[in-house]
Amino acid sequence: MDSQQQFLKKSEEAKDLFLPHLSADPVVFGFDQSELKVLLLQMTYRKQWLLPGGYVKKEEDLDDAAKRVLKERAGISDVYLEEFAVFGKNKRSEVYFEDFDESLWQKQRFVSIGYYALYNPDNANLVVDELSDKCEWVYLSQLKDIDLAMDHREIIEKALLTLRERISYKPIGYNLLPEKFTLSELQKLYETILGKELNRGNFYRKIKNLGILRKLDEQRRGGAHKSPDLYSFDEENYKKALENGLNNW
Repeated sequence: MDSQQQFLKKSEEAKDLFLPHLSADPVVFGFDQSELKVLLLQMTYRKQWLLPGGYVKKEEDLDDAAKRVLKERAGISDVYLEEFAVFGKNKRSEVYFEDFDESLWQKQRFVSIGYYALYNPDNANLVVDELSDKCEWVYLSQLKDIDLAMDHREIIEKALLTLRERISYKPIGYNLLPEKFTLSELQKLYETILGKELNRGNFYRKIKNLGILRKLDEQRRGGAHKSPDLYSFDEENYKKALENGLNNW
């Protein structure tokens, strides 16, 4: 069975289960080697790359759909997801299905709810679903060479802009850094997301005043210079800051 026939078979099985015009597309960011990554799938059909998104069941809440889709399509669970935009341009997805006739329900107009998520790639045990050839982390710097389908490049760009905006009033790092980290590693993460350098003294003072860090009785060993202190996130205060925002940033 070729990829087009396989897709048609799955489409017939699913058409009574899902809403006909609504999908959820999570943009999952990771941080590695001082660069941001995004999680992508390469589809068996057309060999193009897509976000790990999918359709919403008729009796399903949107947030639950986004979590389910991410689990089914990439094997990722227990991830913080936040809705950030709606994408509804006319004919945004029809071209992808141009090989099929007009009766295909996926070829009709679709509105997608965009979610962004932050996840440490080291914690991911990625899976490849039956409609995909690959499920991989791709550095943002490599996206220009990737054949992204539909408007998924636009969705990723909007998610990054949203992350940059929300970094001023939402904590960042819990899902991207290892359990123990230095302040310089945290600063590098912020600089990577914002795309600019930050004053070290100002950053250290502000981040400590937020009350979301816990200083550990440990240092990072092995460097040529003085061993820097290690920190971890105060999980309770971090969750409060996610819910209520940051007051001292």
